[in-house]
Amino acid sequence: MTNSERALQLLGLVRRAGKLVTGESFVLAAVRDGSAKLVLMASDTGKSSQKQFRDKTTSYDVPLNESFTKDQLSTAIGSARTVIAITDPGFVRKLHQLLE
Repeated sequence: MTNSERALQLLGLVRRAGKLVTGESFVLAAVRDGSAKLVLMASDTGKSSQKQFRDKTTSYDVPLNESFTKDQLSTAIGSARTVIAITDPGFVRKLHQLLE
């Protein structure tokens, strides 16, 4: 199993642990209020959404990862999403280790 596959499995665990924010407006709110520790955006997200999330995460100094496609993210968390945020620093650390 590759580290990328392990990272996707970890996202399922993050969701079950209740440390995942999904939906564009909820992710933006989490970035603004500081609860988002990492934002994952699908690499095949639309151009306007890409710009919006890149700008917002840059201005609020939240890491942004675009390693996965919409299909990969949706399968990992069990619902169709293009942008998700992780709110737990421990999960973010583990995900960084797997994606290095």
